[in-house]
Amino acid sequence: MDTTTMYDPDLLDLPLYDAHHRRFARQFGTWCTSYGELWETVRRTPPDASGRQLVELLGADGWLAGLDPDAGSPDIPTDLRTLCLAREALAYTEDLADFAYSIQSLSATPLIRFGDEEQRRRYLPGMAKGLLVGAFAVSEREAGSEVAAVGLSARRDGNGYVLDGSKAWIAHATIADLFVVVARTGEGPGPLGLTAFLVPADTPGLRTEPLDAIAPRSFGHLVLENCRVPDESVLGRPGKGFIIAMDLLERFRMTVAAAALGFARRASDTALVHTRNRRAYGGTLFDLQLVKASLADMEVRLNASALLTARAAWECDRGGRGFARHSNIAKVYATEAAQQTVDAAVQLFGAAGVVRDGVPERLYRQIRSLRIYEGSTDVLRLAVAGSLDVRRAERAAGRLAKEAI
Repeated sequence: MDTTTMYDPDLLDLPLYDAHHRRFARQFGTWCTSYGELWETVRRTPPDASGRQLVELLGADGWLAGLDPDAGSPDIPTDLRTLCLAREALAYTEDLADFAYSIQSLSATPLIRFGDEEQRRRYLPGMAKGLLVGAFAVSEREAGSEVAAVGLSARRDGNGYVLDGSKAWIAHATIADLFVVVARTGEGPGPLGLTAFLVPADTPGLRTEPLDAIAPRSFGHLVLENCRVPDESVLGRPGKGFIIAMDLLERFRMTVAAAALGFARRASDTALVHTRNRRAYGGTLFDLQLVKASLADMEVRLNASALLTARAAWECDRGGRGFARHSNIAKVYATEAAQQTVDAAVQLFGAAGVVRDGVPERLYRQIRSLRIYEGSTDVLRLAVAGSLDVRRAERAAGRLAKEAI
């Protein structure tokens, strides 16, 4: 298979992927490579302008077509393996392009999975064409990864709701045309009292507060003050907000793992080329045993991350009930491994690795947030531990007891 270095062709040949995935990888990898000059330009463009530009480009070139399933787009697969492959290639190529693609996909997915016919007809065509930018607003300063602790209130008022409160650290906050907002309507305690709403950005009472992130991008807080929305803005039904949020996060955690894999592969490739070309100690850096060991560790982490991510996406696509556990595992491992790989690449570059806007320095800033959003590593470790099968423990205890005898 002829593909770019942003994918591992041997991995794509495994039974975890089908022919249409390999075809997509080849086509999408070629597309990413063809826009080399653009990627250089967007890095020098203010994040809001580049963010909207990239969403429009992805839509115009057809890569967001799967966000409008009702229109039918047989040439673009819509499963999780395809989404992961897209994020892996975009992260390898340009962080801002991955950010634009991922957040647009993230915000459209609740509509695809839970929206009624009118909501889908109203919003999804524009999102698929890149003409309507979406954002998903669940995080709050006092909630973070604890979705059940969301406190933004939505009280009944006539034929609608009035939203009051704030959301924090929202991707695409400053350029979004539509927000999916999870608020507390009080149908029950904790997770039972949450509802998801579709809130257009021009709704009176809604405003955004821009933030500067460690890696520049469209990012900010969302403030809602006496923000009135009609009954038809409810996504799914009242009280279903927690289910919608968790369904989305469980699916997209594996795509974060895929993005981490893309960053890590770019760091590894860059370090490999550098060490082979950098003259030192009568040879090249690559000739040094400790350098070879560092590059070998990168390769091991890349392979493990790729397999865990592919398995999680395969489990989800085949309808496996335990896919969320595998999604959590893939995100924990791949993001932590990518951080280690990028850090090692900076080390191998030495002083050149910390020069602003060089590839290692850029990757170092970009990778850090992946260990936090869509569920921080620490929270997901607890979730993985909580998913350990009691029956498995009982079987293991019985087997070990027999061996002891």
